[in-house]
Amino acid sequence: MSKKWSTLAIALGALAMSSATFAAPSPEMLANACAGCHGTNGGSAGDTMPSLAAQSEAAFVDAMMKFKSGERSSTIMGRLAKGYSDADIKAMAGFFGKQKLHIANQMVDKKKVALGAKLQEKNCSRCHLEEGKEGKDDTPVMAAQWLPYMQIQMELYASGARKMPDKMAEKVKALSKDELDALNHFYAAKK
Repeated sequence: MSKKWSTLAIALGALAMSSATFAAPSPEMLANACAGCHGTNGGSAGDTMPSLAAQSEAAFVDAMMKFKSGERSSTIMGRLAKGYSDADIKAMAGFFGKQKLHIANQMVDKKKVALGAKLQEKNCSRCHLEEGKEGKDDTPVMAAQWLPYMQIQMELYASGARKMPDKMAEKVKALSKDELDALNHFYAAKK
């Protein structure tokens, strides 16, 4: 083989190897970056971090885009979200949406769970479907989420630090703080 052809073969081989090196990461690879806080495959082990497993894809994308734009305030997520393209976020949403619901074993108040069941049926069931196990459109899955996480988020909504979705605000405004906590206990108890 002539020197010219050898050089061309080496150059083409190097080009082929470098393009493979820069291939887009898989959805699973992108989601692995979330594991440190949100657990392996989105099953959070920390009671102030939400589980992402089985999350509504639209809710995941909505949350990430709000973090990315700064519309939803955060300590860390806004900075992290800015590092992902819109396509990356959609890919991660698809990955987490296909994961099995993560069941958080936690202590709940049975009386609050019973009251929360009544309140959920009357106020929340049109968007938080199947007792919170599914989300309609951009509504997040609430079932089996960590109770402390949900309580923190509800406090942020109540204080105005986090903007409550309009359709949620309409239902929540008539509920007391104790009733909202009962809803949190209800969703935390779902398996």
